[in-house]
Amino acid sequence: MSPEDFRSHLLDDDDHAAAAALASATGHERHNAVVILGSGLASLAQQWSADAVGRLRDLPGVAAPTADGHVDEWRSLELAGRRVLLMLGRTHLYEEVGRREVTAAVRIAAAAGCTRAILTNANGCLQPWQLGDVVTITDHLNLTASSPFDGGVFLDPRGVWDSALAAATSEVTKRSGTYAALRGPEYQTVAESRQLAASGADVVGMSTVHEALMASALGLEVSGLSVVSDLSFDPGPTDADTVLASAARAQATLGQAIECALAYA
Repeated sequence: MSPEDFRSHLLDDDDHAAAAALASATGHERHNAVVILGSGLASLAQQWSADAVGRLRDLPGVAAPTADGHVDEWRSLELAGRRVLLMLGRTHLYEEVGRREVTAAVRIAAAAGCTRAILTNANGCLQPWQLGDVVTITDHLNLTASSPFDGGVFLDPRGVWDSALAAATSEVTKRSGTYAALRGPEYQTVAESRQLAASGADVVGMSTVHEALMASALGLEVSGLSVVSDLSFDPGPTDADTVLASAARAQATLGQAIECALAYA
């Protein structure tokens, strides 16, 4: 299967029905970009004024997020010169859903006309960085033992993370690196953290890579922004409350980086 065939193979009736539902609810036939907010980052949406709001679960093919720090809501707004579809939560592989549900948001965005995806998340950091730092994702390790694709979708993943968008957002974040995706929901052991660092990972999490692969296959430019929410080599325990609190500290930088990625021509 060639890249020209990917869209017809990957988009299904639910995706097109959800795009039609968004057009009806928002009054906009097309959106230009999708932004997905990760763990603890939903409150970032409060700084932007939306003109239409709905529940993710009401879109065909979408499962309501169940993880801490994720909100079952989408918003439509004008931001940085684009009509943006903003998702305040996501579904993860560990939530007992199928791979189609994990990538539903980016497929719907593609069906709705989006040409750019900005994917955010919270991470465990393998570098000597600080809680609340924002890292531009420039590459990834898919260690989930899973792919978002079936059939002959032979995607070249070297071009998934748009290099021009990464260069632009790195000017804001001052950090960039490789994101390792694990299935979760447990955090990694110290030995696993050492192995990940030795393998070239800078940060680690439980999301985003399936979405990025799907978005790229559908022809979207992909930008990744990851918030340092846990220091993986810290001797203290890791818990969800710490992750969410740390993510909240990054909102000013993250908001600026998102707007930078949207505005980039």
